[in-house]
Amino acid sequence: MSRFAGREGPIRLGMVGGGSGAFIGAVHRIAARLDGKYQLVAGALSSTPEKARESASALGIPRSYDDFTAMAKAEARRRDGIEAVAVVTPNHMHGPVAREFLKRGIHVICDKPLTATLAEARRLQQAAEKADALFVLTHNYTGYPMVREARALVASGALGRLRVVQVEYPQGWMAAPVANKQAEWRNDPARSGAGGSTGDIGTHAYNLARFVTGLKVEALAADLSEFVEGRQNDDNAHVMLRFEGGARGMLWCSQVAVGHENSLRLRVYGEKGGLEWAQETPTELWHTPLGEPKRLITRMGAGAGPEAARVSRTPAGHPEGFLEAFATIYSEAAEAILAHREGKAPPEGVTYPGIADGMEGMAFIDACLRSSRRNAAWVVP
Repeated sequence: MSRFAGREGPIRLGMVGGGSGAFIGAVHRIAARLDGKYQLVAGALSSTPEKARESASALGIPRSYDDFTAMAKAEARRRDGIEAVAVVTPNHMHGPVAREFLKRGIHVICDKPLTATLAEARRLQQAAEKADALFVLTHNYTGYPMVREARALVASGALGRLRVVQVEYPQGWMAAPVANKQAEWRNDPARSGAGGSTGDIGTHAYNLARFVTGLKVEALAADLSEFVEGRQNDDNAHVMLRFEGGARGMLWCSQVAVGHENSLRLRVYGEKGGLEWAQETPTELWHTPLGEPKRLITRMGAGAGPEAARVSRTPAGHPEGFLEAFATIYSEAAEAILAHREGKAPPEGVTYPGIADGMEGMAFIDACLRSSRRNAAWVVP
């Protein structure tokens, strides 16, 4: 049994990073609150102690720490200490922060990508595998009900043997030089890692394709570009994919695609049919059986299955979107954490991205970089 066995009430949550002005920190806090399964009680919200304290005060977080190491040590000693921590720092700090909490038996819910480098990711993987704590990675798009529906449809054999997988994630917000906090660290390889769009949004696209199809990538060929002058990391990537079993695919991620906002889209085609899902119309899934008319399946609508229903919160026709999908990852993690308290397996159907998914994402970034340096040669991720 976990040292947290016997606890009652919401899971006591801490946060590292995510202070004032941090977009993703606010998203994590909303996601943690939405289903009432967490209570945010501690944080080291900034690398600047004064900002950390100001942010904690503004958010009503009772315990503020000047750095994450002090927070991990103090919270591990407290009888009312945190049971889980959300890591929402820039990429280069994911590994050091997560390891500090994991070794003290505190569960980690970490933003993606896993780390800034593959070597650091391997260190984190070793720590996660040794720890008596869970590691959750917030590939939040896997929390959408219709993504769960798409996965179930593929697994049922409705599409037959898969042939083609097309996934794309174009944005336009970095099509010109951008001078703000979010863009600044993303263009610094020391903090973001060597992958730009590949690490920031390409990993989301890659994870989505893997999650829905279940297919492993055997090889890839990547052409990475830095279109904006002075940019150190890629802002556009075209990646050809060879999947196990003979399926072929292509991944496009871009942050210079003017007119696009967050246009994540997946298309999967098999011998018996195809499907299509788009993040900007997330409650809809198109399924086309071979030789039959195109069918629209909606969240909680006719034809939607139990996999989508178990992660839905409202009746059909009420839109659920990005924040609800993000909250699903937190709620799935909560179910696993509560089961871990009592030494039990998570309830049937609970699904969340973990350390293995993070390692796949890091291998994807590394392979893209290696391939592009060799004029888009085929490499094994």
